[in-house]
Amino acid sequence: MKFKKRMVPKPSFKLVNIIDRLVSESINYEEFLKLLDEASDTFFDNPELELELLVSNGLPLEFDDEHNVYLKTAQADIEDQTFCIVDIETNGSSVAKGSQIIELGAVKYKNGEIIDKFESLVYAKSIPEYIQEVTNIKPEMLEDAPVVETVLKEFKLFLEDDVFVAHNIKFDYGFISDSFEKYDLGQLQNRRLCTIDLARRTIESEKYGLRALKETLNIEVDNHHRAYYDALATTYILEESIKNLDRDIVQTAEDLIKFSFSSKTKQIRKAKAEKTKQEEK
Repeated sequence: MKFKKRMVPKPSFKLVNIIDRLVSESINYEEFLKLLDEASDTFFDNPELELELLVSNGLPLEFDDEHNVYLKTAQADIEDQTFCIVDIETNGSSVAKGSQIIELGAVKYKNGEIIDKFESLVYAKSIPEYIQEVTNIKPEMLEDAPVVETVLKEFKLFLEDDVFVAHNIKFDYGFISDSFEKYDLGQLQNRRLCTIDLARRTIESEKYGLRALKETLNIEVDNHHRAYYDALATTYILEESIKNLDRDIVQTAEDLIKFSFSSKTKQIRKAKAEKTKQEEK
């Protein structure tokens, strides 16, 4: 009996394929433009304009003397990288369903120091009762706050092309990116790092929620479920995680991002602990 060969269509070439390559190597400028032209999910037909858009949306691209394009995070030592640790409070779960940010807080962290901060309430017409109970943000607190579009524009300038860090990156990054798109501010392209994933591989704790890690690490930051203070607490978690890294293995910012979701990192953490014990003897 003969069987017909099943034809499975190949997935289309996308921007993420280009970025994945940039993680491991630089790309000649002309080739990079050609790849952008071939990608199926670009915004512009013109690859030069697409390149400008990617940079304006936070993708940390740079050019060397040999006309190659590379990711700054792939070459920057962790100490030289600026991390933007972000937290938001919202009045719902989805921008598509009409929800919005009601508070946005962020901390810039570089080489063991907090170098800047961002903190703003955001005007909203309503806040569900259960969210008021969790955040202690009341409608009257938002009456004189700037509107969401204004806050997003200011935050985009603050964020630049830093690594976007959050405790539960999927929600914060996705919600802000969707909010940017709603107000024609582009789609986030910043490299991202989740401190839940990173903490699981660098910190011994029974649980990895923000409150639990604050207790484990004795982080004395009050006002839980307020954006700036949760971003500040997350910064201390990031700092502790970096201290626990094996720097022979994790050297660049891109190494750190890869390490955070690597299946082998628990073994690496154990190896680091053993190395420390040997050095203390």
